[in-house]
Amino acid sequence: MDWGTDLWDQFDIIEKHTQSGLELVEKYVKFVKERTEIEQSYAKQLRNLTKKYNPKRGSKEEPECRFSNHQSFLDILNEMNDYAGQRELIAENMMMNICIELTKYLQELKQERKMHLVEAKKSQQSLEITYKQLDSSKKRFEREWREAERAAQCAEKTDQDINATKADVEKAKQQAHMRTHVAEECKNDYAAQLQKYNKEQSQFYFGDMPLIFNKLQDMDERRVKKLAQGYILFSDTEKHVTPIIGKCLEGITKAGTNINERSDSMALIEQHKSGFERPGDLEFEDYSQGINRASSDSSLGTPKGPLDLLGKNKSKPFWLFSKKSKRFTPERTTPTVTEDFAHLPPEQRRKRLQQKLDDISKELQKEVDQSEALGKMKDVYEKNPQMGDPASLTPQITQTAQNMERLRGEVNKYESWLAEAGGRGDTLRYTSHSFNNNGAHDVYSPDIAHSDEGTPDRPQAIYAEFDDDFEDEELAAPIGQCTAMYSFPGASEGTISMQEGEVLSVVEEDKGDGWTRVRRTNGDEGYIPTSYVSIALNK
Repeated sequence: MDWGTDLWDQFDIIEKHTQSGLELVEKYVKFVKERTEIEQSYAKQLRNLTKKYNPKRGSKEEPECRFSNHQSFLDILNEMNDYAGQRELIAENMMMNICIELTKYLQELKQERKMHLVEAKKSQQSLEITYKQLDSSKKRFEREWREAERAAQCAEKTDQDINATKADVEKAKQQAHMRTHVAEECKNDYAAQLQKYNKEQSQFYFGDMPLIFNKLQDMDERRVKKLAQGYILFSDTEKHVTPIIGKCLEGITKAGTNINERSDSMALIEQHKSGFERPGDLEFEDYSQGINRASSDSSLGTPKGPLDLLGKNKSKPFWLFSKKSKRFTPERTTPTVTEDFAHLPPEQRRKRLQQKLDDISKELQKEVDQSEALGKMKDVYEKNPQMGDPASLTPQITQTAQNMERLRGEVNKYESWLAEAGGRGDTLRYTSHSFNNNGAHDVYSPDIAHSDEGTPDRPQAIYAEFDDDFEDEELAAPIGQCTAMYSFPGASEGTISMQEGEVLSVVEEDKGDGWTRVRRTNGDEGYIPTSYVSIALNK
């Protein structure tokens, strides 16, 4: 069954039906667009919500994030932010895969439908023109036949009229004969036009229009199929991100299960434990015996506790829930902040000192690494003057040495304060090759970096040439490979020669001095310029 056979006379119905189908596609596209706008608005509101409740940097809430319940809330905010991203992805995919695609397809269908309807109109017009020609020839044949009949009757009357001359009779017969001939020609023309019209009508109803109707049917079925795919995509677009949304929700659940009330309590203790002993019993002051008040005052001053550090009156008890405006005088509300953190309670002081000591040690290690790199670079420049001037590095070496001495003094200072506060002094350990102003190499071990007076111990020479680095060392495992882009003679000690295109194993990366340590397959090791090779490190 098809439209061309069963709906051959329903052109108007087919035209309206196909138009209605295109309007449905257009309506669905608008529906999906409004859905994407809702998703985008929802995602935007979720992002604004998470941003609103996320603590800003440096805010009062930042220290609270070490507690598991606070951290879990931040995890929930992050998961909701990711959830908002998935809603945005849904909107984007719907817009790209449904709205844009269907809109483009809709335009193609409109053009195709228009083309088929134009073909149908042309066939209809051609058939109508043929019919008009047929009708015209039919009317002419009818008119001419009537004229021929009248001419024949007139000739017969003239022939029977006794008063008519022979010439009149001949003339009337000729006129009748001419009219009859014209009528016969009109009859033949009418027959030809009728045959032509019947042929075109048959082609119109059995050929052209069924073909056009079937094309419209095919177009409409393709539209329905494409629209069905759009309906499925509407669901699949969200299904594709459902697993990720599920992970976001699982992350929120996990954030709740990660909360440990006991660890939060211990973290609060660790964060705010002062280390003071609780106040003891107050002694009885017998004013009836004339006891000196100074002695009673001194009885409370024996144990040095929070009252001494906070600058309170020793004769008054320590109130936990007292109002600051009543218990503290304006000049004593805020303790003086000191470099050794002596204004803090013992436990907090130890923590701050340890943290400060670790920070300084990290900074010192950076200076030590830079000092090593500058020393190697200076040795290379001295052996290969064409690569650079050793004197140009002197200011940097001097500045680095001064920074190292300053930082070592800071380390000693904070270590002594930490020892005074009862800490262990677990600073970051470091090894350094330091260089004096003359380019001499000094070594400071982790344990003898400074003497008790803060002066460095006697320096020892660590190496004089590059090749000293390889003495008494086990072969290090290669960390990658490099290919020589240029040839290098390797004339100075500690370096190794190479030819263009040669492949070597990388043993040690460039530490900022412009040299890379490599090894040949035969075991020879040495330094080469980093800029001379293309390096590929193992992942």
